[in-house]
Amino acid sequence: MIDPQEIDLTRYIDHAILHPAATLEAVKMGCNAAMQYDFPAVCVYPSAVKTARECLHNSHTAVCAVIGFPSGASTSATKLYEAMEAMENGATELDVVINVGWIKAGNGEGVYREIAQLCEETGQTIKAILEMSLLTPAEQQLAATVCLDGGAAFLKTSTGWFGGATVEDVRLLRELTGGGAGIKASGGIQTPEQAIALIQAGATRLGTSRGVELIKARQGGGE
Repeated sequence: MIDPQEIDLTRYIDHAILHPAATLEAVKMGCNAAMQYDFPAVCVYPSAVKTARECLHNSHTAVCAVIGFPSGASTSATKLYEAMEAMENGATELDVVINVGWIKAGNGEGVYREIAQLCEETGQTIKAILEMSLLTPAEQQLAATVCLDGGAAFLKTSTGWFGGATVEDVRLLRELTGGGAGIKASGGIQTPEQAIALIQAGATRLGTSRGVELIKARQGGGE
């Protein structure tokens, strides 16, 4: 297990600016904060990708766009268009919500084809959002397996709209990936202690809108 004292939270945070009422000014402020702390990525809606790219063009922080967010129930063609447009506007990472209804109906092949097409057509880093809280253990395994087979670089626990990340979810995904893909824990991460527990369980990225607060709390003496 990683020693908590050796964990630099700034290396893990995908800074989320995903409130439906977020303005482009809020996006700019979020990007500036991400640059200040050198977060790996800023995660925005497709409509904000151009603004984020303009803000981050001289930094190491990547632009991540959410695709099919938050329901995952868009058609595959719609997701592909959304992903391609986001990529053309400057996104290099794409957080794609899978069609949870397909998984619950046993249609793993449909999810596989969708992820595989997005990986092939965009050539970008795809993080498949599984929405773990809505799935049974068998469905979680099916979702993880088909997304990995389709080429997803990361498995992401959730959108945060239907429950947040848990240590148990991350441990399961680490077991299923066998270290062959990244794991993004997202949703409800409110304290440095919670963030560290998720990292110790196997998370390689953390999706949160509270990145700055987590860093400040840690620097102020929290774990």
